[in-house]
Amino acid sequence: MNPEILTYSQYIRKQIADVHAALKGLSEEQLNRRPDVPRANSGYVIATHVLGNARAWVLGIVCGQPLARDRPGEFASSGTYEQLGKAACALSGEIDAALAAVDQSTLDDRFVPAQELWGEGKPHEISRREALAHVLEHASMHLGQIQLTADWVRGQRGQWSVVSGQWSVVSG
Repeated sequence: MNPEILTYSQYIRKQIADVHAALKGLSEEQLNRRPDVPRANSGYVIATHVLGNARAWVLGIVCGQPLARDRPGEFASSGTYEQLGKAACALSGEIDAALAAVDQSTLDDRFVPAQELWGEGKPHEISRREALAHVLEHASMHLGQIQLTADWVRGQRGQWSVVSGQWSVVSG
């Protein structure tokens, strides 16, 4: 594998592993708990979304593999730490194998990706190199959200009410 592509592969797979590791030690209930704030997602949902994005952008956009993405399903997901780990491990292997077949001379080729793989917003022209950088940027941003969400559910001893704007203590 070309050194540049190898670097992208290693860093993307590290981000995937870090996303999974950030949720270690949470109970299944904590892993799937959505903070009681508008548009918040559980750690599991955010992690599933990171995997969905990496799969679509690396395998679909960069490597040209035919695949479908269920982005709404990512945001409706729930499951266990073990299930997430299996999905992360499988995706990391797929990414490494697929990137090994990418010809470095095509990294600057420009094209407009399919809307289904792109996600939100209107797709615009990008290169394969830009797509790989986007995967790292996207995963890094969401890793921070996962870390904050995990910290919140680990330390929660009460419940924030959006309606009243008050924190109430929950016993037990």
